[in-house]
Amino acid sequence: MKKHIFGGILLIIVNILLFSCSDNRNDKLIFVCGEDNDLYNAVIDSKERYQRFSSAIKAIDEAKTGSGILVLADNYPEQKVSLSDEFFEKARNKNIKLYVEYPDNLPDLETGDIRQIDWERGVVTTDVFGDSLKNMRIIMLHDCHYVKVDSDNPHLVVAKVAGFDKAVFGLDSTKTNPILFEQTNANILVSTTKLSQFVTGRYAPKDAWKPIWDFVFNWLQPNSVTPELSWTEAVYPAFPKNAEVTKQDRLQAIQTGVDWFYNSEFLQVSSDSSEIKITSDNFGKNGIDECFLSKINYDGSQKISKTKRADCASESAMAIALRNLIHPNKLDKTTATNLQDFVYFNSDLQQDARNDVNNPSFGFIDWYINKEEKSGIYYGDDNARVILATLTSAAALKNNRWDEGVLKAILANFRSTSSTGFKPNRLKEKELNKLGWEYYKNEKDIHELSPHYQSWIMATYLWLYDKTKYEPLLKIGKEGIKNLMNAYPQQWHWTNGLQQERARMILPLAWLVRVEDTPEHRKWLDLMVDDLLSFQDESGAIQEDLGGVGHGKYAPPKSNADYGTTEAPLIQENGDPIADMLYTSNFAFFSLTEAAAVTGDIKIKKAVNKLADFMVKIQVNSKTHSELHGTWFRAFDFNRWEYWGSNADLGWGVWSTETGWTQAWITSMLMINDLDTNIWDFTSESKIADTFEKYKNIMLKNK
Repeated sequence: MKKHIFGGILLIIVNILLFSCSDNRNDKLIFVCGEDNDLYNAVIDSKERYQRFSSAIKAIDEAKTGSGILVLADNYPEQKVSLSDEFFEKARNKNIKLYVEYPDNLPDLETGDIRQIDWERGVVTTDVFGDSLKNMRIIMLHDCHYVKVDSDNPHLVVAKVAGFDKAVFGLDSTKTNPILFEQTNANILVSTTKLSQFVTGRYAPKDAWKPIWDFVFNWLQPNSVTPELSWTEAVYPAFPKNAEVTKQDRLQAIQTGVDWFYNSEFLQVSSDSSEIKITSDNFGKNGIDECFLSKINYDGSQKISKTKRADCASESAMAIALRNLIHPNKLDKTTATNLQDFVYFNSDLQQDARNDVNNPSFGFIDWYINKEEKSGIYYGDDNARVILATLTSAAALKNNRWDEGVLKAILANFRSTSSTGFKPNRLKEKELNKLGWEYYKNEKDIHELSPHYQSWIMATYLWLYDKTKYEPLLKIGKEGIKNLMNAYPQQWHWTNGLQQERARMILPLAWLVRVEDTPEHRKWLDLMVDDLLSFQDESGAIQEDLGGVGHGKYAPPKSNADYGTTEAPLIQENGDPIADMLYTSNFAFFSLTEAAAVTGDIKIKKAVNKLADFMVKIQVNSKTHSELHGTWFRAFDFNRWEYWGSNADLGWGVWSTETGWTQAWITSMLMINDLDTNIWDFTSESKIADTFEKYKNIMLKNK
């Protein structure tokens, strides 16, 4: 009797539990996809609450009348989703609403071939997504492949448009293709691409995707509770905006940042790495690849520029050498040495014509070398960054083997600088051979009033003057700085924005105070620092700022057609909440550190600390892309706290990262600040003056 009672009670409990579970289960929203689909995994408790099938026909057979089915594109982008007439007929008979991705066929609607975007972005074209995603809002579907299908009233299109968050010139002047629309006569919501790739494909910005999926779910099941979504991006900032950054956090950012040079696999071991066994002694022997370009592939990986640039090699060496100083190890010491040797001895970057004392190019450092191709182009600002990075590497490694190469580079630039303190933004070997370096020395015209191109090479003259007391170095450096300051800001020519020009200008001003501390020089420095820091956000970010109309080399696109045709800023207009880690914040980190050191100004030091913490917090974290973990992308939206901006730049846009300009300077300045020093003091024991007379007599006979 007791057994029967117990059995009855147990049966009641089981039935209650089963009823409870089935009541909790949403059996009217069905997924047709693999287990690894981003959307399916982003739906909270999807495995417990929502049915999933691998077969569309099985899903339609199991579905209840009035259900909603999402048929997702498992084999994107290679294979479109093909659904049978039987499937569509059963859906119609059971009054089932369909969301179909990347379709090969649709009832009563012609589908075309697969297309692939180039510079197009997603644009919202209706108001169905609510106030958080309004008409003309821009979203990014990286490397979007889509099926060509016509629709008169799409909700989303892909189009080449200019703008930061909004298509500022509308869509009338650009070609559009629908990627989300309703086929109302068939009860189908059609996505011509794979929207459900939004995590793996790193679609952005994150805040756009919940409204999109809320609309899809509500369209499929208008009277049901909308599924909750939760996901972690494939790449994301290391810390939230309001996090407190500790000393340990900074040290970890340094370690992760320098590790990135190795994990990214950019360090070259030979011109053909298959020829030799890869060992730790080989890293950097053939330089380092330049960067990840901004274009992202459909799987979330990024395109690479394999150009071997002198600046990237020396700057990367600087960061790696500084870590060796903090944590001595053979790998970093050898790699940093290999990279600097590549620039000065083991490539043509300062060899060939640049090592011929009778050639006007003698001493210059070539812009890049790519296989057997040499640029024969000498940018003053690139040479300056090679010089500064090499001096820092030499101090960290306690190695003076590159001193003569550095000295030759400074003097090559100096002797081709006119009495105005200026030189052409770049010199070409062919023109140098034709005209001679004296031609540029004797010019009286002031070349482009751009600190981006001019100011850091001026800073190297001041640095060398301090070591040699050779007065013409100070005279020319001062004259160039004076001419720039007298023209500020109305006459400055800015490259991607006025902010980057300010960031560059602070360095020579700080070092001018070092060698000649006058009230005027301090006034100039204070002015530039104050103007730059007036744009520093509470988060530590330095907001971008465009200069005067007509003075920008690379202004924001003036039309949809202009988008993606040249280099460009990350903002469309002033006020866009973007910080730039390629052109501004990275170099401001260095310049402000030097300004704080020479002035002792607590305000500047606090700004440097805020900027350092900002850099730590926005460092890239990724569990799926080890090649990106520990880097910094060019753009950061400090309101959204996300990597976002106008991606109009031809290659170095929002998601680009340079081994030199970005990665090297940020990690290096984190270490310099951790060591409680600055580059001026850190390099003060250089013995470069020991060979100055030799090269002065060779290179400056008429200077």
